Amino acid sequence: MFKNKKIAIIGGGIIGLAVAYKLCEQGAFVHVFEKEKAVGLHQSGRNSGVLHCGLYYQPGSLKAKLSVNGIREMISFCQMHSIAHDVCGKVVVATTDKEVQALDQLARRGNENGLTGLKYLSSEELKAREPFVRAKKALLVPEEGIVDYSAVMKKMVDLIQENNGQVSYNTKVSSINKSSENEVVLSTSKNTYNFDYLISCTGIWSDKTYTNLTQQRSPLRIIPFRGEYLKFKQGFEDHINHLVYPVPDAQFPFLGVHFTRMIDGSREVGPNAVLALKREGYSKSSFSLKDSYESLTYPGLLRFVGNNFRFSVNEFKSSFFMKDFIAKAQKMIPDIDASMLESGPAGVRAQAISKEGKLQMDFNVIRTGRQIHVLNAPSPGATASLAIATHIIENYLDKY
Repeated sequence: MFKNKKIAIIGGGIIGLAVAYKLCEQGAFVHVFEKEKAVGLHQSGRNSGVLHCGLYYQPGSLKAKLSVNGIREMISFCQMHSIAHDVCGKVVVATTDKEVQALDQLARRGNENGLTGLKYLSSEELKAREPFVRAKKALLVPEEGIVDYSAVMKKMVDLIQENNGQVSYNTKVSSINKSSENEVVLSTSKNTYNFDYLISCTGIWSDKTYTNLTQQRSPLRIIPFRGEYLKFKQGFEDHINHLVYPVPDAQFPFLGVHFTRMIDGSREVGPNAVLALKREGYSKSSFSLKDSYESLTYPGLLRFVGNNFRFSVNEFKSSFFMKDFIAKAQKMIPDIDASMLESGPAGVRAQAISKEGKLQMDFNVIRTGRQIHVLNAPSPGATASLAIATHIIENYLDKY
């Protein structure tokens, strides 16, 4: 269907690359434009490397459907191309009576979403699996795991190029010269190009890209939240064997401070969720006057903070005081302390917030003429990237 069609992909993160890879397989000529010197330098390469299988998401939502299909397709992709991954399973831990009730609801939701093998662990089974974890109740999610997403993206680039696709680095799309019913003409600092379609997968810049390229107001606003991690020092890695998560607060998409064994064998604790004062602000000192002003004057963020003041203050404290950060982790592993941990990496989450102050949880894709914009693709965007790509192609390209 797409043989010899010329399609531009803006953004060399994992979703943009997944779309490009699948279109190349169908015979399209695909050109990926990436503003950085390499792919995956932002959200796609700065996450915790977890394979999420759809435990948390509202049954029937697009996110629930695509995450279940997505993890299975991602694992298959890794197996086919010998990419490092480990379906090691995850334990979700309830430490209070209220969390026990929420965990039971979570298990029911997972079953509705089609997960298999969910199991409550006895105290003996939990101790055998995670000796340092303390819980009132623990749910094993065996389908989840860890993966090297950077290796996944590198392989996608290889496959795109092997199928006559092109990936241009240090190339920012500056404007759309023409967008009609028949073609899209775009300009970069280096050249002008004609395409049959344009697909924007620009992550934290998705709302800005939409406005710049369509000349229309974006239906949602992206607010950057920095997620900071600690990591276990050498000699203390045995405190965690696989993946251990708390029962998440149903009000927030942030999954709370959790423990992750990375694919390289290191162990991380985190993240928190702190307002970033720059869209690509990975440190506490990162600052952009323009980005800060736009976030801090946005009515949706002000309403969110006003309605969730305690949550916002606690997350802010955890950024500046290690004891507050560690206190969240000690709910699950009481034995850990500051002597075992050191500063780790940080990422920035693109969080869509409505004017009413509501966090936008589900995936959001919109088409305007021959432009398709992925406006919101939060976690599990990386896990579900191949399924998201199929969804975009079948629902926003095929019928046209």
